[in-house]
Formats: sequence, C-alpha cells, structure tokens
Amino acid sequence: MALKNIIIIFLSSTFIWSLLGVFTLSNGGDSDISCLKSIKESLKDPFNRFKSSWNFSEIGEGFYCGFNGVDCLPGEYKVQSIRLYNKSLKGQFPQGIENCKDLIVLNLSFNKLSGAIPSDISTRLPYLTSLDLSRNNFSGEIPTDIANCTYLNSLKLDHNRLTGQIPQQLGQLTRIKNFTVANNFLSGPVPNFTDPNVTKESYVNNSGLCGGPLEPCKELGRKSDETFKSGFIVGYAASSVSVVTIFVSYCVPWEQMKKRKRMTLKKNSKRKETHR
Repeated sequence: MALKNIIIIFLSSTFIWSLLGVFTLSNGGDSDISCLKSIKESLKDPFNRFKSSWNFSEIGEGFYCGFNGVDCLPGEYKVQSIRLYNKSLKGQFPQGIENCKDLIVLNLSFNKLSGAIPSDISTRLPYLTSLDLSRNNFSGEIPTDIANCTYLNSLKLDHNRLTGQIPQQLGQLTRIKNFTVANNFLSGPVPNFTDPNVTKESYVNNSGLCGGPLEPCKELGRKSDETFKSGFIVGYAASSVSVVTIFVSYCVPWEQMKKRKRMTLKKNSKRKETHR
C-alpha cells in the first residue's frame, strides 16, 4: 500500500513539473513566435529568401531558432538577433518586432525598405546593441528616441533618404563605436561623440553638416553681423532711391514752374517796351 502511494505521488509530481515546463516554454516562446510571425507577414520577400524557412507548423522546443537569419541565446531559446540583410525585402519597419523582448541585434541592411524609423524605437527594442538599417529607402527624420537605446554600440543609417538634423542627444550614447549616416539629406551640426572612431567619413555626402570632425559651423554672431550689414546696405539703397524719387516728384516740377514764370515775366517786359 505504501509503495502504491509512493508511485502515485511520484507520477503526480512528474505531471505537475511537466505542466510547469510546458507553461514556461509556452509563455517564453509565444512572444518570440508572435514577433517572428509579424515580421514574416509585414515584409515582402519577392525572391523567397527567408520566408520558406520560417515554418511555424513545426513543433519542438525553440524550433524557430533554426530559421534563416534568426539566432537565439544558447540553451534559453530566446531570439537574440535577427539578420535579414541583402534579401531584396520590401515594406516598412516591421511591426510587432517589440515582441522579441530579448533582441539585441537587428540588421535589415541592403534591402528596399521604406517609410519612417519608429519614433518610439527605444520602447520597442530597449536592449539593442547593434542596429543596422543602412542601404534602404528609409525617409523622414532620425528619431531623437534612438538616444534612449543606451546599450547601442553600433548604429548604421547610411545610404537612405533621411532628412533634417541629426539629434544632438545621440552624443549621449557613450558606448557607440560604429556610427554612420553618410549618403542622406541631413543638415546642421553633428552630435559630439566621445569615441574617436566617429570620423568625417561617418557624415560624407550630406547637404549641410558641420561641427565635430567636419568644418566648424558658422557662429550665430557672425551670421547676425552679416545679416545686419546686408540689411543696412539694402536699407540705405532703398532710402536713397526714396530721396531721389521725392526730389524728382516735387523739386523738379517746382523748378520747372519757376523757370516758366521767369520766362513769362521776360516776355511781358518786352511787350511793354514795344508798346512804348
């Protein structure tokens, strides 16, 4: 009887621990699965360079870790990096990617993605250490919120269609070792990075960047002086034209009237002398 009770207790414990294991796997894996499904649905893959390997009908612990471009933390089955570069992908920044809660590396470079970089990217991907969106067609401004991705040590946004100024707050990313925004349409002063690896090559082929490793930005005071001088010259010229106009309008006719009056008086004098 005692042996029977021991067997029952053993089987019950095994069953409970099995349920706990399934729950843990399901709770941890479902988030990553939801993330990867959303990426698959939101991106166009015209040459089927990754979607064919992303088969969600498979079963097994961490099956998605074998997907093309996906890497997981060893032994934990958590998506750590997504590298879908050079696959001719189309679409916008993938929605639902925030469900990959442990993601630290995202590389979507050398594709044809467009639209804006999410303004809340640090909320979606707070633990990123490497973000590569280079050689796409992303447009709009660089979101200031990227400065809140405090673990970033590599940020590549080159060869896109980004406009506006580079947020000065990016200079607060003290871990940055690799940074490039070359070949965009950016202007204004660049951030002050402490790392010497951020050189002028990081900014080449933009319309009007200055400061940092580039040419110094024009001082506001000098610009104001130049503006004042230009304004003074224009104002002086305008005033001169006004004075000449007034002179021509009033003084010239008056002189002409006086001249006519003198001529009339001379004629009258000659007539009087003739009559005498």
